[in-house]
Amino acid sequence: MSGYSAEHGAYLRRLRRRRQGVALCRGLVLLLFFGLWELGARLAWFDPFILSSPSRVLGTLGRLWGEGRLLMHVGVTLYETVMGFLIGTGLGIFLAVVLWWLPFLNRVLDPYLVVLNALPKIALGPVLIVWIGAGVGSIIVMAVLVSLVVTTVTVLSGFTAATEEKQFLMRTLGATKGQTFLKVVLPAGVPHMMSALKISVGMSWVGVIVGEYLVSKSGLGYLIVYGGQVFKLDLVMASVVLLCLLAALMYGAVALLEGRVRGK
Repeated sequence: MSGYSAEHGAYLRRLRRRRQGVALCRGLVLLLFFGLWELGARLAWFDPFILSSPSRVLGTLGRLWGEGRLLMHVGVTLYETVMGFLIGTGLGIFLAVVLWWLPFLNRVLDPYLVVLNALPKIALGPVLIVWIGAGVGSIIVMAVLVSLVVTTVTVLSGFTAATEEKQFLMRTLGATKGQTFLKVVLPAGVPHMMSALKISVGMSWVGVIVGEYLVSKSGLGYLIVYGGQVFKLDLVMASVVLLCLLAALMYGAVALLEGRVRGK
């Protein structure tokens, strides 16, 4: 007996072709963007001194590599971002569990979470520098602060998405609160946890770059600030391109994790 019917096999082939078509279109859009960027610079549609061009960006990256500085700056920013992401998401998920477990505390802290989420975290930059010092620690804390509240609120909304009827049924069957959480609430919150991870990736990059703007002497944020100060705008654009690439890779890793968790 075959594993799939003919109709199911045809459906899987259509689904595979659709995914391949999406990937191909994404690649074409990227090629079109860089092609128009390079063409615009060569035909003077805009000033290449200001917006640079792909060829000039590659030249700048080549010089940084030759000077031995490229991997150092990338490594510093990547370390700060990964640490901020892991700590921020870990604490956010933990706080979401605590707030679900203690509904009274959740109701008390709810308006404060809203205020903290709306607060521009860059305003805390000078305070963090004084408290922690002008170093990697303050940058990581900035990344944690940026992603922490968003992660907590997103995951908590997933936990509360579990219907009260299911939870009441578990209590009727004699389940403890821990069993209810593990069997009903946590599975219902997994999609929201994956969404929180995706959001936290971008927020962690934002927090790190903001922190590097303020205190860093290395990293991609530092290169952007330095390039702007000395009018080396090719260096600025090269750093921005690297940030986009690294953020896309990190987001792809989270998307791969989501696929494995959901069994796709």
